[in-house]
Amino acid sequence: MSEPQPGSDVPARPIARLLVANRGEVAARIFRTARAMGITCVAVHSDPDAKAPFVADADLAVRLPGATAAETYLRADRLVAAALAAGADAVHPGYGFLAESAAFATACREAGLTFVGPPPQVIAVMGSKLAAKERMAAAGVAVLPSGRVPARGAPAAALAAEADRIGWPLLVKADAGGGGRGMRLVGGAEELAEAVASAQREAEAAFGDGTVFLEPYLERARHLEVQILADAHGGVAHLFERECSVQRRHQKLVEECPAPGVDAGLRAELCRLAVTAARAIGYVGAGTVELLLAPDGRVRFLEMNTRLQVEHAVTESVTGLDLVRLQLLVAEGHRLPAEVRAATIEGHAIEARLYAEDATAGWAPSTGTLLRFRVPELPGVRVDAGVCDGTEVSPYYDPLLAKVIAHAPTRAEAARLLAAALARAQIHGLVTNRDLLVQIVRHPEFMAGAADTGFLDRHPPAELGAALAGPDVERLHAAAAALAAQAQRRRSARTWRPAPSGWRNNPSQLQQAAYRGRQGRIDIGYRLDRRGTRLTAQGEELVGVTVAGCDPDGVDLVVGSVRRRLAVHRAAGRTFVDGPDGSSTLLDLERLPEAEPPAAPWGALAAPMPGAVCRVLVATGDEVAAGQPLVILEAMKMEHTVRAPGAGRVAELRVGEGDQVEAGEVLAVLAELEASGDDR
Repeated sequence: MSEPQPGSDVPARPIARLLVANRGEVAARIFRTARAMGITCVAVHSDPDAKAPFVADADLAVRLPGATAAETYLRADRLVAAALAAGADAVHPGYGFLAESAAFATACREAGLTFVGPPPQVIAVMGSKLAAKERMAAAGVAVLPSGRVPARGAPAAALAAEADRIGWPLLVKADAGGGGRGMRLVGGAEELAEAVASAQREAEAAFGDGTVFLEPYLERARHLEVQILADAHGGVAHLFERECSVQRRHQKLVEECPAPGVDAGLRAELCRLAVTAARAIGYVGAGTVELLLAPDGRVRFLEMNTRLQVEHAVTESVTGLDLVRLQLLVAEGHRLPAEVRAATIEGHAIEARLYAEDATAGWAPSTGTLLRFRVPELPGVRVDAGVCDGTEVSPYYDPLLAKVIAHAPTRAEAARLLAAALARAQIHGLVTNRDLLVQIVRHPEFMAGAADTGFLDRHPPAELGAALAGPDVERLHAAAAALAAQAQRRRSARTWRPAPSGWRNNPSQLQQAAYRGRQGRIDIGYRLDRRGTRLTAQGEELVGVTVAGCDPDGVDLVVGSVRRRLAVHRAAGRTFVDGPDGSSTLLDLERLPEAEPPAAPWGALAAPMPGAVCRVLVATGDEVAAGQPLVILEAMKMEHTVRAPGAGRVAELRVGEGDQVEAGEVLAVLAELEASGDDR
């Protein structure tokens, strides 16, 4: 019997057991397709991820001892050893970590493993943004100019001269990474040295390579990208463009396909450029060519991501294709299936990235237990999640919890559907960017298709990130929490009756409850009279509010003439209330009596999140100015700078470089500067 030929119906390199060298939602996503293809799925996990959903979802799992990415998911040797130990014959890198590491791809191939991605030499060329630009320029593709950062220790004047050549403002960018890590926007020379140093540290932590370079920053530009697929037989095809302009810290938040305002002519230009780029390097597999559309209409090559993209789901939604399946077929040696070249755009898809972070507090990550995670099952809504009820979110990795994708016949319908799914989601126990995402998708500028990379600069989180549930809604939520709690007590005592009250022998007796929410303390009162259940908040009657139904899991309130159902969930001393007007998290002050926090020293600066101390920029006794950086923390693969809130002197430093700190831990204490005077 002759050997099967590549491109025939029988694969040349059949995959029977696949190890995914990644974690979270991307691992779960790849397992879903691999299992449908009859492939056994192998997970790897760090110690903090031992009980994560993606591990339970796999057929087999291998422990990577340690907690940090550097100890686990960035260790090519441990990943290859895990694949061999599990009997895997192929490795899928997912995205992030070592997905674009030529050394990892080489190590897999040398171990006899099929690497689901392009050849190592292609990754090497495109893995360096500088090398990629040079290669693209040689192929006739327009690129943005780049400036090389001199070696560490070189004179500061050399860096300043290179920046002046590039022009201001500019971006410092990681050469080997993506996802916004190792990237800094710099407006002037005085910020440059620290921006470069910070970007180098962050790139080293995230990608194992601290090389950075300089690039012009184009204001009001749009970030577009084209999905590419190529096989090992010279076949190259595109699957249209995506819009990725709404970004925070240069990392995408909202993506869509097709891009708004892109007509047939521009689409043809974008896709032609992407195919040219792929052919110029002999690309194989799934990849993305990232482009910048300047306000003057000119298109410039940014980089090529030699992997699956986070936002691949929007392309899948409008084309009906499974990109992971296509990756696996190409890795097995097949030619691109006919349906790839025949693909068309059907409808519109928009994706939002749900992060565990506080957008209104400098994007500070949130860690802890996710007590509930539920996104409503609506037609046209897809959820790619790496979490579930009870998942522990650690400070060691990216704070992405899930991606929510809406697909509808038109862009307006897709945006409305996505906003509705997010707004109705129950996400309890962690601070997330959910409300910000809803505000973005509903914003008139976004709805008009006019968003660009400066969208969140013009509409900062302090404006957009305000909670969907305002003070009036939060008071209603507190009332619902009190009524549901009383219903639970009655059920527990086996004396519950349908009337949502707090009375037993004296129905008219005033019942009280107290909570702490975003607006501070909320005192709720409720009692039964001839008009039904009367509700008060802060001592004032909630006029026009009546109770239509109540049970421990929810309350039906009629406000005016409008009835609304409020879902109630109690856990860990908190009550979570979700309704059509947003969500509230309420601390139960009856169960956890309100107490004055211990007095902190004047000028105490606390860690905004758990993490590691990267740098301490001051010494005890130093005088500092308002806004001056004092300590830099690293959490969830991003750096966060703690700055002086005002002028003062460093009275105490309580941490050193390399220390692990908890949220709220005091890092430094500032003392007021003594007033100078003249007694003459």
